[in-house]
Amino acid sequence: MDDLELADWRERVARLYLSDVDLAGFRAGRDQLFATHPQSPIPPAERPGFTGVRYFPPNPAAVVEAPLRPASGELRIDTGGPDGVVAYRRVAVAQTSWGPLTLWWIEAYGGGLFVPLRDGTCGQETYGGGRYLTDTVKGTFGRGVELLPGDRVRLDANYLYNPSCAYDDRWACPLAPPENRVDVPLRAGELAYHD
Repeated sequence: MDDLELADWRERVARLYLSDVDLAGFRAGRDQLFATHPQSPIPPAERPGFTGVRYFPPNPAAVVEAPLRPASGELRIDTGGPDGVVAYRRVAVAQTSWGPLTLWWIEAYGGGLFVPLRDGTCGQETYGGGRYLTDTVKGTFGRGVELLPGDRVRLDANYLYNPSCAYDDRWACPLAPPENRVDVPLRAGELAYHD
């Protein structure tokens, strides 16, 4: 039944990301999923006392629009787990005020847009390996990254979130490659789960 629970988790995540709730409602809905769903990345022993993840306050300055330029090439990451080696293809680079960020396409069945990011808060205020703006394979689309007409993109760092491995070592997660590391501290989105 784990596979059916995982399918349900992904559906609920996608519905939340595509819902019309505001940021506060989104965060409350996400915390509810994390507290109650069997596929939550929160370790089962921690769920009874779980009251929610910690976030930076909403930050309007953490929303940027940026031009996109085409990109090419591939990155291959050995997950060390059952997924084996996963390939990511560069599709575009966003020229943001934070620095350039590569938008990746996951080269697996069904594919998906993936935008990992490591910024100046990582390892101090936020998870050291970085956070994600979107991973459409997991259903997290429609908020952190919005493609706009005219080869532009809207990035909203208020929706930066920790990968599953930030909560529990049972997960293996791809982290931000060097080209998706920026020095600027993005004080928006999710804070570190563990102190």
